[in-house]
Amino acid sequence: MSEGTGMGTIDFERLSEYRYRIPRQGKMRCDAVFYASERILEDLAAEDYASLRQLMGVATLPGVVEPALSMPDIHWGYGFPIGGVAAFDPEEGGVVSPGGVGFDINCGVRLLVSEITREELEERKARLADELFRSVPSGVGRGRKDFRIGRPDLERLLVEGPSWLVERGYGEPEDLEGIESRGRLAGADPDAVSERAYQRGRPQLGTLGSGNHFLEVQYVDEVYDEEAARAYGLHPGQVTVLIHSGSRGLGHQVCTDYVECFLQVAPKYGIELVDRQLAAAPVESPEGRDYLGAMSAAANFAFANRQLIAHFTREAFARAGFGGRPLRVLYDLAHNNAKLEEHGGREVLVHRKGATRAFGPGNPELPERYRRAGQPVLVPGDMGRYSFVLAGTEGSMRETFGSSAHGAGRKMSRRRAKKAARGRNLIREMERMGILVRAAGRATVDEEMSEAYKDAAEVVEVTDGAGIGKKVARLRPRIVVKG
Repeated sequence: MSEGTGMGTIDFERLSEYRYRIPRQGKMRCDAVFYASERILEDLAAEDYASLRQLMGVATLPGVVEPALSMPDIHWGYGFPIGGVAAFDPEEGGVVSPGGVGFDINCGVRLLVSEITREELEERKARLADELFRSVPSGVGRGRKDFRIGRPDLERLLVEGPSWLVERGYGEPEDLEGIESRGRLAGADPDAVSERAYQRGRPQLGTLGSGNHFLEVQYVDEVYDEEAARAYGLHPGQVTVLIHSGSRGLGHQVCTDYVECFLQVAPKYGIELVDRQLAAAPVESPEGRDYLGAMSAAANFAFANRQLIAHFTREAFARAGFGGRPLRVLYDLAHNNAKLEEHGGREVLVHRKGATRAFGPGNPELPERYRRAGQPVLVPGDMGRYSFVLAGTEGSMRETFGSSAHGAGRKMSRRRAKKAARGRNLIREMERMGILVRAAGRATVDEEMSEAYKDAAEVVEVTDGAGIGKKVARLRPRIVVKG
């Protein structure tokens, strides 16, 4: 089919119920594939197919391995569309692009599970909401006053990730087993991180940040796959905690630094950019290696950030009267990373930007207890509806470089959302739904209104229907802490 846009005509064809292909054209080096339902196609049309145009741009980069991909939560981003996945072969001149990782390096989610029941939660919900809001700083630039780390220790943390914190009592050794790559990307190079990045990141360890970052206390509302749910330790009525945060100012500065660097060096390597936001350098170049070292350091910072948030979340639960009721790490995974992985018999650098790793059953990268079911895939929704737990599949390994959707995906800008929320009291509306909201300000709540996001259920149905993720369970929010 051909769809007219303000930028010309974009041709794509339907391969199956939820899978579409944009044939190689113009400067594209390979085809592009995206996953969508009819409703998601309508969302793409409403944005004049800007994110699909970005996906076509990704397919122009050197060394890209067919196909360039986007998940069903696709929307416009910086360089790559959010929901974008692309693999590059270093031996074929493949590149690394900071725009393919994002400014919030290793923005990701951690799911904690308990044996607390929904009924027990309701008895102490207000107190717990207040304790969590006090325990986990949120908002633009907010730092912690009860946790300080010096420069030498921060450099060690950038290499070691959350294991550095666990050794000092901020969590349990078992936590590390439930973190993607055990919370430590190899090759982290603290020397490749700028002084400005250190200054921005050091006071922000253990904080949520702003925007769409959150901490939610939820409960398991529905189970779709009993076997996988048992493997993950999930059952109806069980209280869970979902933490969404990333590398804060440190990761943002790393991205800023290397976008500027790569714009300068791209001509030296003969890289023609159809969009400056796709600034790139060869994986094997000195600049490419430096960025990967800095990016890995920022990713380890983000894993440690979620570890520290989890520690203070556990303390808040204890103060609210849930002492002795452990919160176990089910899984922690990244949304914005570039990682060397083996796919199709060769090692490639997989960029996931607003997409998540979704390795299938039997993969040795997974904890033993999850290998039969496949990797837990966490798909946050909006604060008023639901989030989902999925499992990685053989289909994701075969079709998407082991990747899946990462969330609901925005369909309304923050400015437009705040305009739509005028005259409404969203916090009171949520309270009438039984959801307590604690936030740094009304503006944050307004711009994160449910209507600003795609329906996560729609994204999950496409993911499940396309075979690149399997529905396991649905989670409903009861407490929301926002930045």
